[in-house]
Amino acid sequence: MKSYLYIIVLLLAKLSFAQEETTTSSQKIWSLEDCINYAIENNITVKEATLNKELAEVDYSATKSSRLPNLFGSASQSFSSGNTIDPITSDYVTDQIHSTNVGINSSMTLFQGNQINNQIKQSKLLFDQSILQEDVEKNNIILNILEIYLQTLYSKESITVAENNFEASENEVARAKARLDAGTIALSDYTEAQSQAATNRYNIIAAKNDYQQNIITLKQLLELTPTDNLEIETISENMNVVNLELNKLDIYNKALGILPEVKASDLNIEVNEKALDIAKGAYLPTLTLSGSVGSGYTSINDNTFSDQFDINFNQRLGLSLNIPIFNRNQTKAAVQSAQINIEKAQIQKQSTEKDLYKRVETAYQNAVSAQEQVIAAEASMVAAEQSYQLAQKTYELGALSTTDLVISQNTYTNTQQNYLQAKYLNVLYHQLLQYYQGNDIKL
Repeated sequence: MKSYLYIIVLLLAKLSFAQEETTTSSQKIWSLEDCINYAIENNITVKEATLNKELAEVDYSATKSSRLPNLFGSASQSFSSGNTIDPITSDYVTDQIHSTNVGINSSMTLFQGNQINNQIKQSKLLFDQSILQEDVEKNNIILNILEIYLQTLYSKESITVAENNFEASENEVARAKARLDAGTIALSDYTEAQSQAATNRYNIIAAKNDYQQNIITLKQLLELTPTDNLEIETISENMNVVNLELNKLDIYNKALGILPEVKASDLNIEVNEKALDIAKGAYLPTLTLSGSVGSGYTSINDNTFSDQFDINFNQRLGLSLNIPIFNRNQTKAAVQSAQINIEKAQIQKQSTEKDLYKRVETAYQNAVSAQEQVIAAEASMVAAEQSYQLAQKTYELGALSTTDLVISQNTYTNTQQNYLQAKYLNVLYHQLLQYYQGNDIKL
């Protein structure tokens, strides 16, 4: 019986292990492209921009319909007693009257200072602008994803560096203990080695915390739930370099022609110019066509209900002209406000172009600097590694103090961190320059 139980427990353990292994192996590894595509589909800021675009489309459709005539139906039933006027025959009577009225009314604006046409054009511009604004929000999310993705990779590699340093410091503690027992070093040298190991353990904890904080930020951009696991893909060690044949002015001019925020600022000027045309239209007269058909029934008349509807059937067609003479300077104020808004839109465009140039120039200078820093940091790291390895061998021979060994290790650690930072900054600024030139961001 015990053997059967042992077999069952063993099978269940294998099944549980197999399921855990399947779950682990099936966990998705997110590439930068995966993160970007998912964020564009799910980020709430992008969704809000999409809804604003849909609202602008609805407004545009409604504005186009303002050219059409309206149509209303009406019906009323009334009862009056005593001295009154028959609502159908308009006769003065003293009696109880039951009356019924039905009708259809319609009106259509034929001319309104060309305001309707300008409102339609303005709505179309606003709709086009909302499309560009959606693209702006998507691009902002892409850049945010790129930055936090690289920060996360940097913090992830920092964990590896911290763990390697801790392992090395643990070995140094063991060697220091052996030398202390042999009486070749003082107790202070041994405790210094222990202190360095504790510092390196602290660095591991700090690096892991920094990595988790970046993961949280990335998950929020992706709109993932707190229970979702997120593991990102590492990038190739082949560093992208800046094309130095392209100067920053060429990149800036290219960005001016392709970035949606620049096009949106151009449309903003056109929107306000149409607002000026609409405001000026209030100086002109308005011509409206209206018409109605209707009929009714009154209890005073001896004819039947159907006969009265035939007899009382009426039609009306009319034109009305409304000529503005003085409206307490409201139109004048609206025109002046529209002119000021045009100037503000032009200033906003200049500000957008100025900000874009600053971003391009900053990215270009940082890219060139980061590219040079990668080369310098790598050379420094290699030299520091060799120096640290030599220090370890010298320490094992008893020709180097623990303090000097710790200094050598810290120097090597700093060069590793500097190299990682320069490496990911180089990637970041290179990708930014690709973005300003209209190229896809990918690692």
